[in-house]
Amino acid sequence: MNSSARSATFTLVAAVAVLSSGVALAEAPAPKAVLENYADIALAGYEDALAKAKELDAATDALIEKPSEANLQAARDAWRASRPAYQQTEAFRFGNPIVDDWEGRVNAWPLDEGLIDYVDDSYGAESDQNSLYTANVIANQTITVNGEKVDVSTITPELLQDKLQEAGGIEANVATGYHAVEFLLWGQDLHGTDAGAGERPYTDYATGEDCTGGHCDRRGQYLDAATDLLVSDLEEMVGNWKDDGAARKALLDDPTKGLSAILTGMGSLSYGELAGERMKLGLLLHDPEEEHDCFSDNTHVSHLNDVLGIRNVYTGKYERVDGKTVEGPAIADLVAAKAPEIDKEIRADLDDSVEKFEAIAKAAENGEAYDQQIGEGNDEGNARVQAGIDALITQTRAIERAVAALDLGGVTIEGSDSLDNTQAVFQ
Repeated sequence: MNSSARSATFTLVAAVAVLSSGVALAEAPAPKAVLENYADIALAGYEDALAKAKELDAATDALIEKPSEANLQAARDAWRASRPAYQQTEAFRFGNPIVDDWEGRVNAWPLDEGLIDYVDDSYGAESDQNSLYTANVIANQTITVNGEKVDVSTITPELLQDKLQEAGGIEANVATGYHAVEFLLWGQDLHGTDAGAGERPYTDYATGEDCTGGHCDRRGQYLDAATDLLVSDLEEMVGNWKDDGAARKALLDDPTKGLSAILTGMGSLSYGELAGERMKLGLLLHDPEEEHDCFSDNTHVSHLNDVLGIRNVYTGKYERVDGKTVEGPAIADLVAAKAPEIDKEIRADLDDSVEKFEAIAKAAENGEAYDQQIGEGNDEGNARVQAGIDALITQTRAIERAVAALDLGGVTIEGSDSLDNTQAVFQ
């Protein structure tokens, strides 16, 4: 069956369901129209993320060229400003293999930051799991990976991507992306679950006798390479969602699989990734190292924008950074035509999640950072974070009901030991 016939059949089935229910509803859009709008939102989101990454690149170039407190602050501000648009694209993960295969290059975490630069003595000198735990590329001309010497004397985007990212096959060896740049701008957050973020001085990029931390020229080289690479990686993903892009084509080649991809992405980000790995794990352990943006204390912003991204995908509407709106047929319209009560439930659940995450963000903006909210003994903060987790679990259950109502196969929602097998977390 070709895609046009499949679309027509799907719409007819939806219409029959509506007639048999006796409820007067608008005709469901064709799946292809839903997927086109979904791809348009992905393209717009990655374009916005790219534009903000270019601003970050320019700000870090200024810091490297003329180190100062003002230029360090400007670079940090640019990094923070780059996060919302990117985080809203995370709802395109999990269901789209092209995005999943690429994502680790730009947003992998947590990272063993000792691979990149100097760390505090409290970090420790070695790890049973990672021989590169304190390799400190910035301070060395060569490092040893799996028994082989690697020349790191010239720090380039190619070195970071081809030799250092996940070096030795270890995921914690994160050498690229937003969080490597975050560490280079803030340094370690040594405050635990007390107030305060990383406090790297601007003089870590100074020259001559003003240099702190040693090897300031190489630290600048690393920051320059990492931000250049972030821009080029986002350019690649923008290309994947253009009219002739591989990600868009993969969706439209099989509309039924495409619809499954939408709900897989929504459900997996809601449940296993955000509720589980990024939130419940840290809450169980009361561990600030499990905070997503752990160097900058920006986690509340990233989490909120993940939730907004999920709602964007469901409703088929995205507000761009320039204030313009991308909007069109959505998976919500298909659910409403087949099971209006489930559509109503999902919309309410999504709004409730946003409200719960706005409460987390408001507390952070009022001085109680996310790592403080998950701290041991902070009952009110813990409850606030748990309410966000619970809202995500609730919306996931509704998403599962939508999958059943649309009779879609191929939807696998990722889980997390922190939600599904809590005892494993403490083993």
